[in-house]
Amino acid sequence: MMVNRVIVVVLDSVGIGQLPDAHKFGDVGSNTLVNTAKAVGRLNIPNMERLGIGKIEDIAGVSKDVNEMAFYGKMGEASVAKDTTSGHWEIMGVITDRPFPTYPSGFPEEVIEQFSKSIGRSILGNKTASGTEIIEELGAEHIETGFPIVYTSADSVFQIAACEDIISVESLYEICNCARDILKGEHNIGRVIARPFIEENGTYTRTERRRDFSLPPSEDTVLDKVAISGYEVVGVGKIGDIFAHRGLTREIHAYNNQEGMQKTIGCVKENFKGIIFTNLIDFDMKYGHRNDPKGYAGALEEFDQRLPELIDTLKPDDILIITADHGCDPTMPGTDHSREYVPLLVYGKKLNKPHSLGIRTSFTDVGATISEILLKQKLDNGKSFFAELINS
Repeated sequence: MMVNRVIVVVLDSVGIGQLPDAHKFGDVGSNTLVNTAKAVGRLNIPNMERLGIGKIEDIAGVSKDVNEMAFYGKMGEASVAKDTTSGHWEIMGVITDRPFPTYPSGFPEEVIEQFSKSIGRSILGNKTASGTEIIEELGAEHIETGFPIVYTSADSVFQIAACEDIISVESLYEICNCARDILKGEHNIGRVIARPFIEENGTYTRTERRRDFSLPPSEDTVLDKVAISGYEVVGVGKIGDIFAHRGLTREIHAYNNQEGMQKTIGCVKENFKGIIFTNLIDFDMKYGHRNDPKGYAGALEEFDQRLPELIDTLKPDDILIITADHGCDPTMPGTDHSREYVPLLVYGKKLNKPHSLGIRTSFTDVGATISEILLKQKLDNGKSFFAELINS
């Protein structure tokens, strides 16, 4: 079978059960998809049900007694991490063998001193905090002083918040570049994130001009290799930020799941060979980190409603892969990502009869499959499942 294009949709943080080493990460009991369904009573996701997601795990409201339309399974993460960056890199063939540093007590004094000197002003914050809560706490002081708000989370992130009327968005991006230049070596944080917000009548609202300044992957990813080979490689959502804008021939920004789906469908309608790689961020950003299972369930159901349109748009030589990058169980204590398996659903109009792809030991199996399909090459990491898709 000739496959000319692979569409990978990452449901950011939609994990499906704790990994065997979850105890090392404090994530025993995590199961984002299953626990969310339990918390709200049941999930209404008939289109993912038809693909076969209920055959991976028992999910309240989702039947496993279906003639599945897609190949199904789940994947463990080989990287020693549970963050967005390492998850996406691993999907595209690169395993992170050392976790990015985190700072639960705030950043060391020497880092803050160097950063303040570099930007020519002091900072506020320097602690672990929710992004919405810290601007409520320090927004007025920031507006009065002009000092940016620096904070982190359980992830490897150095986040900088500023009111757009006090520090312009472009100036905030320049400040983030200063931080990115400083955060190297032992402090090689995965992402520096610009978090602009606005203030109106004492209310602080984050805007859609967020930008991530990520470390570049430690080696070439499948994206790099496919792009170098002359294929189109399109990143939708925050893919460009995650890969430090490397390995992509085109970046299409999307600020929520609905926009991400719309722009993905628009790309699928085009005629080109290569990869479409989409991140749908709302599950993680709006609901997982805010311990909101009702909102999480609603986002899953909203995605499910758009799924038929995406499937109907696929061309006969397209393959669709739906997966995730980590978990973020909204029912667990705390707001951190969770160390989980991720679902794997693979659909194509001309693939053979769907069946289980089992439990994959690494997300790199996706990258290895894409490499075999488009480049006819094996990766150093990962085991391709392409033969299982085309051989009866």
